[in-house]
Amino acid sequence: LTMGVENPKLLIIFVTINKSQRLLTVELLIYCTGALARVRWSSSVGPVLTADPTRALMDEQIRIRARHLPPLSPVTLWTQMYCEDGDLWQSYAHYNTDSDGSVNLCRDASVGGSYVGCEPMGLFWALQPAPGGREGLRLRKRDVQTPYVVNLSVSGGHVSPEDRGTQGSELASVSIERWYMAPGVKRMEIREHGLVGTLFIPPGPGPFPAVLDLWGSLGGLIEYRSALLASRGYASFFLAYYGPEMPGPLDTINVVGVIGLSYGVYLALRTATSPGVEVEKLPCPVLFIVGEDDLNCASAENADSETLKAAGKGHLLTRLSYPGAGHLIEPPYSPHSRISLWMFMVWGGRVAPHAAAQEDAWKKMLQFMNTHLRHKIERLQEQQSARQ
Repeated sequence: LTMGVENPKLLIIFVTINKSQRLLTVELLIYCTGALARVRWSSSVGPVLTADPTRALMDEQIRIRARHLPPLSPVTLWTQMYCEDGDLWQSYAHYNTDSDGSVNLCRDASVGGSYVGCEPMGLFWALQPAPGGREGLRLRKRDVQTPYVVNLSVSGGHVSPEDRGTQGSELASVSIERWYMAPGVKRMEIREHGLVGTLFIPPGPGPFPAVLDLWGSLGGLIEYRSALLASRGYASFFLAYYGPEMPGPLDTINVVGVIGLSYGVYLALRTATSPGVEVEKLPCPVLFIVGEDDLNCASAENADSETLKAAGKGHLLTRLSYPGAGHLIEPPYSPHSRISLWMFMVWGGRVAPHAAAQEDAWKKMLQFMNTHLRHKIERLQEQQSARQ
């Protein structure tokens, strides 16, 4: 640092940053044995795009910031990733840098692109198949033991996907990993006693609240919600009840909590009661999540709260209803799918309100489960400790 000067008596450092020119200047004044030495060094600071954290769970918010860009200038932020079938998904958003040449997605509003407004995770929930690719896709992770690798980048100007090859060269980029399965979660395939499914156990000694995870009647192994629930501290068993070599719907299952989506909701209610028992005999708390723009089934009508209230069970019911949300309310920041052309299914929903519904519903579902499952186990542990 003293440029070879031995025993300096005084060292003064001046640092100057020219934001408009993105220029960093460092000047050293070194006084030694009656002489003054001056050293000056300058360097240009290039654009930087950061994501924090770069390895995160799917329901975890990522803070994205671009710095050292031209001040008060238009820029475009991009997100691109490949799904497991090899299809390219992407989103983009137009921003204007501030006087410091920065864009902060937690603070600044997009003025165009895949979404508008201040949406810290908009680049993720607005992902759609890239132009020219297959349409009507639904993003579903099959291998939960590997992440989605997402590339974020920033380019100059307000650019659309059609013009990206000829306008707005890339200024900076960063790659991140998004996981359904946290480190330490155990995955165990179950193929015995007529059961087909996958059990996910959280890290740690336990005991853990338990959840049965039921999806719709399309069948297949859909593990990602169970993996994410285990990452949040729930022993979760995904049951494959429909499809080749699978047992079909079960009449009774003795578990602590049950989660259902689509036809899985019917099975969840059927599991919570005995066969042939009406829903008004329900013995446990129920959380209904309704997408008011569901074009696949009559969600609002099926979430019948009046029957439970008339039976004196209204205190067991919590009902969440979301305008603009469709049928497939999945974990937060998941891309929205309005239709699936590969099987001609219409799900409904609009991108932005559906994304808001997924984020809010997931948070409130975890709160509901904490109240009625996790806290129950904690009380039982306290009682057992008191008896000992």
